[in-house]
Amino acid sequence: MAVEQPFIAKNVKSALLIGKAQAVAILAASNNNIVVTEYTPAHIKQRVANYGASGKEQIQMMVKLQLRLKEVPSPSDAADALAVAICHINEMRFNELINKDTYK
Repeated sequence: MAVEQPFIAKNVKSALLIGKAQAVAILAASNNNIVVTEYTPAHIKQRVANYGASGKEQIQMMVKLQLRLKEVPSPSDAADALAVAICHINEMRFNELINKDTYK
């Protein structure tokens, strides 16, 4: 399971609600022996768009292109969640390649 690390938001109430939701998801995963990996927003942007300071619109477009979707996922939270998933898949593939080369 992959989650985006919380970031400091202008809206403190929203940030707290997101943090609570993440905590519940992480606890549920842990209780079911599911490994949880957290990624920073910059790391997700780097893996999805090859630029860690990409804007929201650029990430949404890259999600659309990489998943061959007809439209940008809506609402924007859906695109964010898909970006986390893309990042996680890319990270797992990268780690597999590194580990293969290490043990040759």
